[in-house]
Amino acid sequence: MTPADDPAEEILDIVDEQDRVIGQAPRGEAYARGLRHRCVFVLVRDGDGRVFVHRRTATKLVFPSLYDMFVGGVVGAGETYDDAALREAEEELGVRGLPRPVPVFTFLYEGDGDPAQTWWSAVYEVRCTLPVRPQAEEVAWHGFLTEAELEEGLREWEWVPDGLAAWHRLRAHRSG
Repeated sequence: MTPADDPAEEILDIVDEQDRVIGQAPRGEAYARGLRHRCVFVLVRDGDGRVFVHRRTATKLVFPSLYDMFVGGVVGAGETYDDAALREAEEELGVRGLPRPVPVFTFLYEGDGDPAQTWWSAVYEVRCTLPVRPQAEEVAWHGFLTEAELEEGLREWEWVPDGLAAWHRLRAHRSG
């Protein structure tokens, strides 16, 4: 089995509190040992400005079956945040020829103080006017929602905690 066949075998850069690379490890080991790594979050809007929302599949290594308003994932060893944002967005949306996502900000995610859940996170935005065909292995359900529909979903559905943290930071960033 190759890393392409088994996501747990994908090699990630391990980083310190300042986002400097200090080593490498397979994704499964990074998760199991709580090693800090890098992730990208891409907020996707359609031509009408609606936000792409999806429910993750039950087979995901992290946060299975939860809702998310971002596409994205881990940054591979030696990969840039920008390249990972485009790769992940195209993979998860099932499109080719997406415009390069625009970087908005980075932050260190620390899940409820749990040392096993900490990663550097780069938040991006992109507009997708292409028909989407999300990966069945990644996405169990999807839709483009208005901001009002998204806000309603925030009260009703269980969301990935890192995506929720990124969403709240993005809203704060936009408001000043």
